[in-house]
Amino acid sequence: MDTSLQLLIVLAFIFISTTITTTATTTTAPTPSQDLFYPPSFLPSVFSSLGFQELSTAANLSLIITATPTTIFAPTDAALFTCLSCSLPLLLQEHSVPGLYPLHAILSLAFGTKIETLAPNRCLTVTSTSTTSYATKKAFINGAEISHPDLFNNGHIIIHGIEGFISHLSPLSCNVEQMTSLSFPQQSITPDFSIMPSMLKDAIVRLRISGYSVVSLALRAKYQELVKLRSMTVFALDDTAMFAGGHSYLPNFRFHIVPNRLLRAADLVSLPAETILPTVESSENLVVTTDGGGDPLAPMRINYVKIQILDLLYNNRIVVHGLSTPFPHLHHSSSDDGFGQTEKTESDAGERVCEIVAPPPNIEESTMEIEDQHAL
Repeated sequence: MDTSLQLLIVLAFIFISTTITTTATTTTAPTPSQDLFYPPSFLPSVFSSLGFQELSTAANLSLIITATPTTIFAPTDAALFTCLSCSLPLLLQEHSVPGLYPLHAILSLAFGTKIETLAPNRCLTVTSTSTTSYATKKAFINGAEISHPDLFNNGHIIIHGIEGFISHLSPLSCNVEQMTSLSFPQQSITPDFSIMPSMLKDAIVRLRISGYSVVSLALRAKYQELVKLRSMTVFALDDTAMFAGGHSYLPNFRFHIVPNRLLRAADLVSLPAETILPTVESSENLVVTTDGGGDPLAPMRINYVKIQILDLLYNNRIVVHGLSTPFPHLHHSSSDDGFGQTEKTESDAGERVCEIVAPPPNIEESTMEIEDQHAL
């Protein structure tokens, strides 16, 4: 056979192999040979008997069609209560997939596999722990653990109970990411930390498909270091902001990570002003310069930068908040001339300077805060 033809065949084989998506379809799971009909009250009564009262109510309002085989990942009532702005009927559709996926089938899926849901153009992402033991292996749906697998299985409908943070799926959730092509280093860790690799990989996948691909790559580059943490809070810039002037973010990436603290939106805004937050950059701390007291005219600021998007992404170990500009490194110096104290706070690049003047008693204090680069 001609050498060039052999090369062409090899290249074609490689192309076909690498373009096979991990997006799961209904053909992935076995389905019964014929459709069955269930009365409209069937699914609500099943949810109610299993203790999912909120989903029972949502099932009465949702367009879930039980005539076709379906797998449902059911969040607890407590999890749903944390998403006050969510539409329960839509959440139910977003957590329901066509086809039957018992736990053993889910655990056999490749890391990062996407499963199309009953909600149009919305996909769930399947991840799992790296342990080889089936008995100890855990599966996650968009970062929420399948804590109670196979709660219900009548051969036509499967219900798994999940625990974790719940939110609506992104319009970009079906973007195909070839996670099987990513080579994550193996890490020897203790059992207490065994969930962190999965949570970190989950965050990497979801950031990549949400317009934060640079931050996703940074997390991957720091994987060996970050996987040792129990939890972390990350402050991230999207790709647009990164290339529009946020060039100092990547060299100072570790300065934007709070280790071993999972600070969701409610936790973050409850921090009082002057709270010190340690970072992975051990010699540098972040400072809450304006608390999140709920005043829309005075939004929360850390290092004088406004937190643009709270709870951009989160799972059981990682929460990501959005910024529009990197945090400056604050350097404090003060002098007292007997009439008032002047304190200067500036970034290490000298690009921003904030002067806070503390006047003598009985004179109203005035402050000037650093606005972000987009004047937000």
